[in-house]
Amino acid sequence: MTTDELLERILRAPVYDVAIETPLDRAELLSTALRNRIWIKREDLQPVFSFKVRGAYNKISQLGEAERKAGVVAASAGNHAQGVALAATRLGVDSRIVMPRTTPRIKVDAVGRFGGEAILHGDTYDEAAARAVRIRDEEGRVFVPPYDDLDVIAGQGTVAMEILRQHPGTLDAIFVPVGGGGLIAGIAAYVKHVSPTTRVIGVEPEDAACLAAALRTGERVDIGPVGLFADGVAVRKVGKHPFEIVRGIVDEVVTVGIDEICAGIRDIFDDTRSIAEPAGALATAGMKRWVELHDVRDASLVAIDSGANMNFDRLRHVAERAEIGEHREALLAVTIPERPGAFRQLCHALGEHPVTEFNYRYGASDEAHVFVGVGLSGHQAEREGVMDGLRQAGFDVVDMTGNEMAKLHVRFMVGGRASMPDERLFRFEFPERPGALTRFLDEAGGRWNITLFHYRNHGAAYGRVLVGLEVPADDAGDFTRFLDELGYAYIEETANPAAELFFG
Repeated sequence: MTTDELLERILRAPVYDVAIETPLDRAELLSTALRNRIWIKREDLQPVFSFKVRGAYNKISQLGEAERKAGVVAASAGNHAQGVALAATRLGVDSRIVMPRTTPRIKVDAVGRFGGEAILHGDTYDEAAARAVRIRDEEGRVFVPPYDDLDVIAGQGTVAMEILRQHPGTLDAIFVPVGGGGLIAGIAAYVKHVSPTTRVIGVEPEDAACLAAALRTGERVDIGPVGLFADGVAVRKVGKHPFEIVRGIVDEVVTVGIDEICAGIRDIFDDTRSIAEPAGALATAGMKRWVELHDVRDASLVAIDSGANMNFDRLRHVAERAEIGEHREALLAVTIPERPGAFRQLCHALGEHPVTEFNYRYGASDEAHVFVGVGLSGHQAEREGVMDGLRQAGFDVVDMTGNEMAKLHVRFMVGGRASMPDERLFRFEFPERPGALTRFLDEAGGRWNITLFHYRNHGAAYGRVLVGLEVPADDAGDFTRFLDELGYAYIEETANPAAELFFG
């Protein structure tokens, strides 16, 4: 399909039978902070709190009478599920949506509230999608893809139509969150026809950058396990149709980390008093990164807030990480002499910088390791200045601000050091369902001694776990096979400097 044909589909998409034309809000605080003119496209205000209802409705509305009678089926862990349920109900079509068992209850309940039937199956989207395909084949239903479908893409493209109609004057760039690519494909196709000088910039999480990988290699690639923090864009491989559309017209892709996403959530809250989900704040985070990278000033920029389906439980984690994302907190590991007055000397060396936390670990008879949180004013270079001051005062310092294990686990743990030559540390993501922990303990605990265990959950579909195990060298092969068969996402952290300093 040519972009001309897609443009026609976008113009004809009857999405406003169910969707609303969302406002383009001026972000005054962000505009001042970034010294640009910033607007936020408020797709979080849709009836399902996400843009996904546009594509779902456009797809289902194109079905013939026989297809509507057969009903539709979809697979989703959240926003697409709600969009399909509401769109189908409005059109009088029966809908069944398969969702992973790990899907938060708030999203499962929403499907029922919008008139769909939620079926819980598997622990991942792929498992849920496989079940949805079986239902399609067995019951003759129409499968409604989340992004890899031209009618879905056309429905999402109506977001761009609204932005260009609503924005007063020349628009320099639009920042679009990217998962499977449906939204950016629709937006890019429309924008490059109507306002070709406007840059279309995709934004992906650093740990789920499937479009960036595809553009880099020139073909769609499976990037393997992806990070789940921004679950709405946690896609391993960009869609076939989206990639064919965007590969020649998207100007750039920016990637951001978890801390920057959390800072973006707070930025949107500060300007709108609304709470975006991580994927919803992705574009704002990417816009800030792009402005900093290119030193952009006095430009007109739009970031799409794509959704607000956020579990309340996750806000604590977001608040913790937003300070780091805004360069307002540094996390440092400082080695001090184990003697009276050493803490006082450390505080003097920090000067007037506020201390956000002290975590102490006994190291040896002559030294101690302190995990220190230091408040900053928002400039990245300031962290280096604090570290230089501590070194000049005679302290050894290691920057933990970008260390994921330190931020997720070490800062919340207490206890002493242990010396176990065969100990290995692993950071896992356990599926948040009954039996996940028991399975791990049954399969690992009976074979290898567990030396450390720290679990945290932030209202997501998975729990973050730090585990230490004694693994003799001659067991290494069996242990690797155990990890592979377990199927939980993991990263080995044995060589992490935080582990050496605080766990021994």
